[in-house]
Amino acid sequence: MSANNTKVAGNVPGKFYITELCIGCTLCHETAPGHFRANDQEGYCYIFKQPETPEEERLCSETKKTCPMDAIRDDGLVLLNP
Repeated sequence: MSANNTKVAGNVPGKFYITELCIGCTLCHETAPGHFRANDQEGYCYIFKQPETPEEERLCSETKKTCPMDAIRDDGLVLLNP
């Protein structure tokens, strides 16, 4: 795993986020369009919706595994329901 953990703009708070290692390939958006979006002007993707169900969590985890730049991380702040 790369040491660059700087988050790109647009990531919503939560477990998953994308770092500046992202090259904007859009594989994450193609795999999980309900969670990832591309910022075409800046050339990177970001997570706009954190997973809310076990299936969404599995999908985001799978997307993380297939990221060619290891830019998707899952060690961010986990928000708990009060």
